[in-house]
Amino acid sequence: MKIDPRVSGVSEATVLRCAGRPVATYAHRADRTDIPAGLSPRPYLHPVRTLGGVTVTELRPADHAHHLGVSMAVPDISGATFPGVNFWGGRTYVRGRGPVELANHGTQEHTGWLLRDPDGCVQELSWAHRGRELLRERRTVSAGALSAEAWVLDFTSSLTNVAGEDLSVGSPATNGRPGAGYGGFFWRAPRQGPDGRAPEVFTGEAAGEEAVHGRPADWLVLAGADWSLLFCGGNAETRADPWFVRTAEYPGVGSSLAWERRLKLPEGASTARRVVTVVVDGRLDRPGAVSLARKAVTA
Repeated sequence: MKIDPRVSGVSEATVLRCAGRPVATYAHRADRTDIPAGLSPRPYLHPVRTLGGVTVTELRPADHAHHLGVSMAVPDISGATFPGVNFWGGRTYVRGRGPVELANHGTQEHTGWLLRDPDGCVQELSWAHRGRELLRERRTVSAGALSAEAWVLDFTSSLTNVAGEDLSVGSPATNGRPGAGYGGFFWRAPRQGPDGRAPEVFTGEAAGEEAVHGRPADWLVLAGADWSLLFCGGNAETRADPWFVRTAEYPGVGSSLAWERRLKLPEGASTARRVVTVVVDGRLDRPGAVSLARKAVTA
C-alpha cells in the first residue's frame, strides 16, 4: 500500500493505493465546515473503489446525511454524570419519545499518527463532547492486495475509557427500538442503478436481509450488480457481534457493539474490534466468499 497525504475539499485526507491504483480516500481529519456538528464529525473513508474503479461507498446520502462512507460511529455513549452522547450523527432515539433532534453530538478528533508508512497507518483519536474527552482510540487502517480482482481493507479500532468514570455503549435497540442495534464499524454502500434496486446479502448459513440481520456470522457478503463486499470479523469479539444489515431501505452493513444490551466499559478499560473487508470486482458466490475470507483474515 502507498499512502499519499493531500487535502480533499476541506477535510484532510490520505489516499490509499493498492497494486498501484488509488482504492480509497481516508478523510482522517474531518473538518466541521465539511461535516456539520449535527452529523457527528469523524474520520471516514470515501470514496472506496474496487480495483476496477467501481465506487462502493456513499457519502452523506439524501436518505441519511450522517452516513459517511466507512466510519466508526456509535449513537450512544453514556456515563453516570452525563446523558447519552451521539457519535453517530442525526437524531437520537429516546425511550418513550422516538427519534429526537438533540444538541448532544460528539466529535472524533485526530490527535496524531503512531505510524504512517507504505505498509499502513496507525492513528490516535479523541472522542469528545463539549470539551470533555470520553474515549481515546487507536485506529489502524490498511489496504493490501488479495487477487487480481480483490483487495482487503483492514480496519481495527481500540477504544479506551478516559472519562474518569464508568461508561456504557448503547444503541436505539437498547433504548427501546427493537432491531435497531446499530453502532460500531459501519459501511454505507451505494444504491444500484436508477431504480435503486437492493443488493443481495448472504452469510455461510443464510441469505436475505431478514435472515442475516441481527445475527453473528464469521463473514457476510453484500453484493451489487458489479461489485461485492465481503465483511469478516477479524477477532473473536467482532465475530461474536451481530451484523446490522440494511438492503431494502438503503444498502449498509455494520458490526454491532450493543445489539440487545449495553456494552459496559469501566473506567480505564478498553475494547477492540477488527473488521476485514474484501472489496471485489464482480459478484461473489458462497464458495468464493469462503475462500477469500480464509485468505483475508490470515493475510
